[in-house]
Amino acid sequence: MQYVIYEDSSILVCRKPAGMAVQNASVSRMDLESMARAYLAEQGGMPDPYLAVVHRLDQPVEGLVVFAKTQKAAASLSAQLQDGRMKKEYLAAACGRFEKASGTLVHFLKKEAAGNRSEVVPERTPGAKKAVLAYEVQREENGLSYLKIQLKTGRHHQIRVQTAAAGAPLFGDQKYNPSAKPGQRLALAASRLEFIHPATGKKMSFSAEPENEIFL
Repeated sequence: MQYVIYEDSSILVCRKPAGMAVQNASVSRMDLESMARAYLAEQGGMPDPYLAVVHRLDQPVEGLVVFAKTQKAAASLSAQLQDGRMKKEYLAAACGRFEKASGTLVHFLKKEAAGNRSEVVPERTPGAKKAVLAYEVQREENGLSYLKIQLKTGRHHQIRVQTAAAGAPLFGDQKYNPSAKPGQRLALAASRLEFIHPATGKKMSFSAEPENEIFL
């Protein structure tokens, strides 16, 4: 499969293109999980190979995703995701400027039932979840702030909502940036992924340069 960048008996690391869902795409569109499962079935000659989704990326987001090929690997990677040992780094281009060159954004987010959106809400709002990310402005150019972002929590649309709440929504974000124009691609890429290999205990690190031309 063209999107596979690493594979062994425990894990499958893929690079998801922007516009493809990780899983549960519509009937007329293929998702990454289905493609990976079909690939493993063809490689191993098994009609229904084990494959677990450990984490997801929003459909418009490009970048790195790791799947588990065994139940043991799935349990290990899921635990690392929950306790913070799995490190996820993103590159983003935001419309606007940040007061500080680096810092931490902390908000409370609530996923709305309608419209597949999340909103910033007061801390004590029922259903609110704390969202934390660290950012670093790498450069400013043509009204855009180019950011390196490390997620400390994993919330629905977290980076997109938090940067918008900070007054600098992501370029091309059709959902949270009112100035985004039709056809613009979301400037967000999962560029680095680190975790402990569930079988060997070795630290694994993967990186991928964004394909979105706005980063070039």
